This record gives sequence, structure tokens and C-alpha cells, in this order.
Amino acid sequence: MKKQKIVPESNFWSFDLLSEEIVFLILDFLGENPFDKKSFSLVCRSFYAIESRHRKSLKPLRSEHLTKVLNRYPCVSTLDLSLCPRVTDASLGVISGCCKEMLRSINLSRSKFFSHVGLSNLVMNCGNLVEIDLSNATELKDLAAAAIAEAKNLEKLWLVRCKSITDIGIGCIAVGCRKLRLLSLKWCLGVGDLGVGLIAVKCKEIRSLDLSFLPISNKCLSQILELQHLEDLVLEGCFGIDDDSLAALKLGCKSLQKLDMSSCQNLSHVGLLSLTSAAGCLRQLILSYGSCVDLALADSLQKLSMLQSIKLDGCQVTCSGLKAIGNWCVSLKELSLSKCVGVTDEGLSSLVTRHGDLKRLDITCCRKITHVSLAHITNSCTSLVSLKMESCTSILAEAFVLIGQRCQFLEELDLTDKEIDDGGLKSISRCSQLSTLKLGICLNITDEGLIDIGMCCSKLKELDLYRSAEITDLSILSIAHGCTGLEMINIAYCKLISDRSLVALSKCPKLNTLESRGCPLITSLGLTAIAVGCKQLSKLDIKKCHNIDDKGMIPLAHFTQNLKQINLSYTSVTNVGLLSLASISCLQSITVLHMNGLTPSGLAAALLACGGLTKVKLQTSFKSLLPECLFGHLEARGCSFQWRDKIFQAELDSKSWKLQLADGE
Repeated sequence: MKKQKIVPESNFWSFDLLSEEIVFLILDFLGENPFDKKSFSLVCRSFYAIESRHRKSLKPLRSEHLTKVLNRYPCVSTLDLSLCPRVTDASLGVISGCCKEMLRSINLSRSKFFSHVGLSNLVMNCGNLVEIDLSNATELKDLAAAAIAEAKNLEKLWLVRCKSITDIGIGCIAVGCRKLRLLSLKWCLGVGDLGVGLIAVKCKEIRSLDLSFLPISNKCLSQILELQHLEDLVLEGCFGIDDDSLAALKLGCKSLQKLDMSSCQNLSHVGLLSLTSAAGCLRQLILSYGSCVDLALADSLQKLSMLQSIKLDGCQVTCSGLKAIGNWCVSLKELSLSKCVGVTDEGLSSLVTRHGDLKRLDITCCRKITHVSLAHITNSCTSLVSLKMESCTSILAEAFVLIGQRCQFLEELDLTDKEIDDGGLKSISRCSQLSTLKLGICLNITDEGLIDIGMCCSKLKELDLYRSAEITDLSILSIAHGCTGLEMINIAYCKLISDRSLVALSKCPKLNTLESRGCPLITSLGLTAIAVGCKQLSKLDIKKCHNIDDKGMIPLAHFTQNLKQINLSYTSVTNVGLLSLASISCLQSITVLHMNGLTPSGLAAALLACGGLTKVKLQTSFKSLLPECLFGHLEARGCSFQWRDKIFQAELDSKSWKLQLADGE
């Protein structure tokens, strides 16, 4: 009998018995937190190698580290360079040399400084590319489009705001990229009927096409609508499209499921009538900022039997139009009437009463509706998961209790600028599935109501308390204790909030966005607690927190290595604190206005040390105090400057006080 090999107990590790595929599955369960996978890779050499082969996607911060990073992760198929401020032809050469056939998707949507030469090198060496995002590459011309045309396997291409590309370049893409399924040409102002028509003729597999703000007319639309697989068509801001254009729908386009005709001012119910007979599969229709939604327009769409979502934001709406929508046989799941003039209790109540299956309703800034509409909404649409009603200022406080009593499946609720009080919040706390709650400028709520939210809404991820001035630390302590999965909180101008709140929020490890501007009681002590406890923090606004100084910047620089955006205006931070932030490698945006502790030399040193900056907002007075060569150097690295000439706030307050005295106030 063959003897079984005995592994010495001191060298035995259970992970040695697992295949690499099983370890890959374990890594999949670690989630999106990069620190978890980094910790895994540091356990031993074996784990380091496994993690290298497991990673398929990368989002680097600096293009100068690409060689090292791509050698570390040889199996990368998805590369997102949208955070790299400077990507050159040399950078694309490194990518094409390292990734080769492995690369399938690349995002260059915020990158700059590359040309058609680099793109050609990339496409030639990475023959399996199926996705390329070149959005915002405003300097690219038709030569770049011709280079892209060599990507024969390309299925998805974004060219948003590539304003220098013309019909000639798009024609090259149409001929070369026959497998395209998604194409976005939004704001490509040099592309017209000829280029779009060539896409329709050559790219028969197109499923999604965005032609927003293109100078196209009826001529090419008839060709586009002949595409047999087209499902999603965006025509926002296409002013050359009119009723005659939609007559082409009668020729086909049976596959169309989503149609966006926002801001198409030349369309009326006459053109939309063509949708009824042609687009039988249409599920989502967007007519925002277009024609008046009256009886004729509503009636023209009533035979769209599969329609589930309609967005009419910014349209003039009549009562008869809303009633007609309510009479449709279709069962709407989503309705958006944000900023619609003419929405009244009569029309809205009639509509929601007949569409009890609504899941999402947006009535933002519908200022004429009252508690009558809210009563009908909550009584009929009990399955709502999203209700947005910011600035519906005619609804009385006592009506908000109906939300908690009847709509307990809500996940998103926007009550910004409302008369809601603690009684309403107590009722809303029954909505235990809430993940987003916006209570900005709700001046009647206090700790009593928010404590109930903290106790009952444990799934809360986003909380907006902007200028809800009566809340204190007690509210935030309850929220932090009960909602440990919190990711975003806005306590700006809640002047009673102190360090106690920040210490409590530091126990929410997933917090990535903290907006606490105008909180005078917050100091560096509270900020230090946030830095230590919230290592995923990526956006921080501490403007007008006058008691935050350099003592808060040093722990922030040490612990929050995910910080991308910070506003330090009107704080007591000096050159020392600003310079310490340079150790945060992913810091991209910084605002420093009216900081008395900053000097030109200190500011210059800090800006040079922060190698990843893409946007800096400064006081205009610094423009003449800093050397021109500094701006040239930073702009060459991909950084842009925004200048502000605002008067110091203390001066404004003084002037305002003097004016009030002069007026006898």
C-alpha cells in the first residue's frame, strides 16, 4: 500500500488545498474596497501572485505609473484612465505594449494630450478592443476617427463633445466598425446628415444611438429608423427634427424601446401620432422641455400599450392633458413632472388614481399641488420606491404623515424645502427600506424626528440636512449609531453641530462624502476622528469651518488616501496644512478661497507637490503673485485653474449690517 505523504503541521496551510479558481471566488466576495484586496495580497507571496492574476479592471491615478501597474496586473481587460489628467501617445504606447490582445475596454473620457498617433498604436496592438470612450477629447480630428476605424471588433464607442470630428471621420468609423452596437455622438457639432446616414447604412447591429444636439434633419432620421435592432434612440436638442421627421416612423423601427426627444421644440402631437402605429415596443418616452402636454398630445400617445416610463420635465402641462394620461390603459411605472408648469391637484390626483402601479414619481417644484394630491398619491401608489417632491411648498406639515402610513416600500424620498415637522418624520421612519432621504431647508424638524429616523431606517446611505438649522448633535449621534452603512451626509450650515457629531460619524466606515460647510463649532478634533475612521472618504467640504486648522490636515493626509475633492475656503489652514495634503496621491480638486494663513510661496509649493491635481479654484489676487511658469507647468500636467473675485464674507456681512442700519432695520 502506497504511503500517504504527510505534510508537516508547521508548514501546512488550508489555502494550499484550494484551486486558484476557488480563491478567485473568495476575492470576488471582498467587494469594491481596494484596501481589502490589498490586505489580501500582502499576506504572502502566493496571495500576491493570485491577486495579480485575479484583477481584471484598473482605474489608475497617474499615467506615469502605467508600466509598473500593468506589469503588476498582467490580466487586465478593462482600463479606466478617466482620473489620469495627462495621457500622452507614449502612455497609450505603454498600454498597447503591455496589454495587447488582453485589453477589451478603455476609458479616456477625461484624459488629454494624446493624438491619432497614440490611438492608432493602441488599436493596432489591442485587436480585441470592444469598448472605447473618447468623450471630451475636443482636440481630436478625423485622423483620430480613422484610427478608431481600424478597431474591427469594436462594439461600443463614445465620442461625446468631440467637436472637431466631421462626417468624414464618422464615415471612416461606419465603414470600419461594422460590429458597433452603441454609439454616442452627443455634441459632435461637426457631424450632420451624411455621417449619421452612413452609420445607419453600414452599422446594422446598432442597438443604442445618441445624436443629441447634432445639426441633423429629416433626411438621415428615416435611415436611422430603418435599423432593425435599434432599441435606444436619443434625439435631445435636435432642433432640425420636426413632425415630418417622425412620419418616417411609419416605415418601421418596431424594435425601439426608449426614445428621448427632450428639447425638440418643433414637435407636436401631429408628429407623435406616428409613434402610435410604429413603435409598439416603446417602454420609455422622454419629452422634457418640449411641447405643451395638452389633451391632443396625451391622446396621441395613448395606444403605446407597453409604455412604462414617461418624463415630461419642464413642460407646460394642462389639467386635461394629465387626465388623458390617467385614462391610458397602459400601466405606468415611472412618471416625471419635475418643474412642470400647470400641474394642479385636479390633474395629478386624476392621473395617480388610475395608475396605482407607479414605482417612481417626480413632482419637484410643482408648487400648486397641496395635501389633496399627496393624499391621492399615498392612497393609490402604495408601491412607490422613489418619491421626489422638492419645493412643493403648498403642502401643509400634517399631510406628510400619510407617506409613512401608506408608502412603506420607499427607498428614495426627497422632501427638500418643505414644511415637514417631527410628526411627519416619525411617520416616515416606518419606511424601513429608505436608502436616500433629503431634508434640506426643512426648518421645522428637530432632533426628536431625526432620532426616530436613526432608530428605524438602518439601510440609510444618503442623508441631506442642508440648512436644517434646528438639529443638534443628538440627531447625528442617532443616525450614526443606527445607520452604520451611511455613505453621504450633508450637514452644511447646521450651526449647532459640533465635534461630537463627527466623532459619531467616524464609526460609519463607508462614509465617502461629508459636507459640513458653515459649521462653526466643528474643529480639527472632529475632523481627525473622521480621517481615522472613514478611510473611504473621497469628498470633503469644510468651507467656513473657521476652527479647522493644520492640526486637522495632518491626520487627514495620513489616513484618507481616497480623498479626491476638498474645499478649504475660509478655514484657518496655513501653508503647512495645505502642503501636508500633497501626500494624498489621488487628490484632484481643491478650493482655497480667503485663507489668511496662505502665502504665495506656500501655495506654489503645495500646488507643485500635489501631482494629481486636475482642478484648482483660487482667489484672483493670487494670479499676479504666482509665477507664470508655475501655471504653465501645472497646466502641462493636466491641471486647470478657476479664478474667483469674491469679497471676503466678513466684509459682506459688515456691509449688509450697515445697509440695514441705514434703512432703519
